[in-house]
Order: sequence, then structure tokens, then C-alpha cells
Amino acid sequence: MPRKPEARDKLLAAFEHLVLTEGERAATLDAVAAQAGVSKGGLLYHFPHRQALVDAAMARCEELAREDLDRLTASPAGAAREFLTTSLYEDSPLDRSLGVAFRLVQAREPGARETCERVTGDWYGVILADVRDPVIATAVLSMGDGLYQQAAMGLLPEDSRERHAILDRLLEALDRLTGSHPAD
Repeated sequence: MPRKPEARDKLLAAFEHLVLTEGERAATLDAVAAQAGVSKGGLLYHFPHRQALVDAAMARCEELAREDLDRLTASPAGAAREFLTTSLYEDSPLDRSLGVAFRLVQAREPGARETCERVTGDWYGVILADVRDPVIATAVLSMGDGLYQQAAMGLLPEDSRERHAILDRLLEALDRLTGSHPAD
């Protein structure tokens, strides 16, 4: 009888949790199994080795990023404005998945860098299609990445109004760069 798909998701969530809270070295097969509350044999059924966990985490990151890409592309405000607006780290599934990817890149895990390059390249592509200038697209990507990093590290003001005031200033800068005005 095949195992429930929830077990695989639980194991992947445990891997993600360990990488984010204790570092990628702490995310051993034994630790992941213990965190998920399953036997090591149960873990090995779904992920026969640690690289399989890394690969699954990167596939999940790309899947969540594709969903985000669809949302950016469909935004009436435009992909560039939407990218900046959603660059405040909110501890969403995508935020956590990106955090795992970034940590795995730092640990030189195979496949993680390529995942981050694809995700960033896809975001750049939709932003470029929106603003139609590679320099502005790079600036938007850099502004969003900087805002995201500051928010993820807790370096932005705690007050929501102050955080959004920073975002508003970045959106004003975007409008100046593109010579456009937001839709009313």
C-alpha cells in the first residue's frame, strides 16, 4: 500500500525547518526524520539520500516561484510594482523556501545555485517585459532584493506604517525611473 503523500510533505517541511532554524548541517537524515516524527526508514522511502531532500526542496522552491511569477504577470499594477510591493518578507511558504535555497547556496549544495539563478532570471524577465529597459529591470530587482533581505533579517522598522513608508518611497522611485504613474 503506497504511503500517504502527507508524509513526504511533512518530511520536506521538517528539512526546511531545520535548515532555517539550525542551519543546513543540522538537517541530517536522522534529524529530519525526528523533526517530522517518522522513522528513518519512512524518510528513506521518500528520500533515499540527503541530496533527494535538497532536490525536492529546490523543486518546491521553483514551483512556488512559478506561482509567484504568474501572480506578478497578472497584476494590474504591473510586474515591477507588484514585485516591489511583495518584497517585504512575510514568512510565506515562498519566503521560507527561498530562505532554504539561499542557505543551501551558501553551503554549496548541488542544484541550489541553479535554482536561485532560474528563479531570479524568471523574475527579471517579467520585470523587463513590464519596464522594457534592462537597467531599470535590474534596479527594480535589486531594490526588491534589498528590501526583502532587510525585512528577512529584521532590519526594517517593526512598525508596519514605517515599513510601508519605505515601500512607498521605492514605488515613487520606480515611477520616476519609468516615467509612469500608478493606476488610480
